[in-house]
Amino acid sequence: MTVRRSTRRLAAVLLAAALVVSAPATASAHGGGHGGGHGPGSGHDRPTSYLLDPVGPAADDIYPEGVAVHGDDFYVGSTTDGTVYRGDLDRPTATPFLAGGGDGRTSAVGMKTDGRTLVVAGGATGRVFAYDVRTRALVGSWLVAPTGAPTFVNDVAFSPRGDVYATDSQRPFLYRIDARDLRSTAAERTLPVFLDLTGTALQYQAGFNVNGIAISQDGRTAVLAQSNTATLFAVGLRDRSVAAIDLGGATVAGDGLVLRHRTLWAVERQGDVGYVVRVDLDRSLRSGTVVSRTTDPSFDDPTTAALVGRSLLVVNSQFGERAAGEAPGPFTVSRVPAP
Repeated sequence: MTVRRSTRRLAAVLLAAALVVSAPATASAHGGGHGGGHGPGSGHDRPTSYLLDPVGPAADDIYPEGVAVHGDDFYVGSTTDGTVYRGDLDRPTATPFLAGGGDGRTSAVGMKTDGRTLVVAGGATGRVFAYDVRTRALVGSWLVAPTGAPTFVNDVAFSPRGDVYATDSQRPFLYRIDARDLRSTAAERTLPVFLDLTGTALQYQAGFNVNGIAISQDGRTAVLAQSNTATLFAVGLRDRSVAAIDLGGATVAGDGLVLRHRTLWAVERQGDVGYVVRVDLDRSLRSGTVVSRTTDPSFDDPTTAALVGRSLLVVNSQFGERAAGEAPGPFTVSRVPAP
């Protein structure tokens, strides 16, 4: 019997209201909930949920994933046709910014922006795109090497010096686009491999491997989430070292990652509800403690997040509805206090 979406959402609400979700070992639990954070970029009077373009025939087929934020603007992508939506943190609705299918962008997954350039990962297309956020013009395009092996370019991150790193959930590679090449030409080029993970501590297995990526503010370390093994890894961007982050026996099946100083937030998509997991890391970013797993009644297959002041923008993919053949509800981005 197919469970209707309303029943699933009710279950999510009841779960969030009734359960205190305990993190492993001595971690404390914090319940999620709507409410405005305070501080820059998270005014308490801003919406607590953002609707993705409710008008048009594609409104029930968005299934969003990536999110990028700069100032008051945020961007979210459609995994089904590559449409990129742009919203204003003060307004409740995000509308199309880049039409789906343009430039070969038939899927939009992870994305980041430095305020000038929006970089979008193309998932199974094996592509990365760069756009001028002012003119919407394509300023860069890259494609993985045509080896015939499966690929899924999943997430991207800017380093402090402006380089862009990208993960691949199917190929054991970490890619890097040099800052000097980011806007040099819109002609498609081969996506440069920064690190072949073969033979390192991060071993690819069957299924979906490396997913989210976040880079430390000093530019020395990239934190990667290997979803299928529920393991976090630290990659030295200078010496190319790779090490599993020691969480004292705890596991984190991370999708999207957000890193600020030594606080890491990882989105775990587990059924309809999903969680934001907070991990406090040590100075080296090679070990840490899971301190909380937070859910919220608005979550519906959350995939990733972006930090806005003291709040997180969390993307609700509704991938569960798609997998079950159910009609999705309106596609939204939640804004919740950062745990």
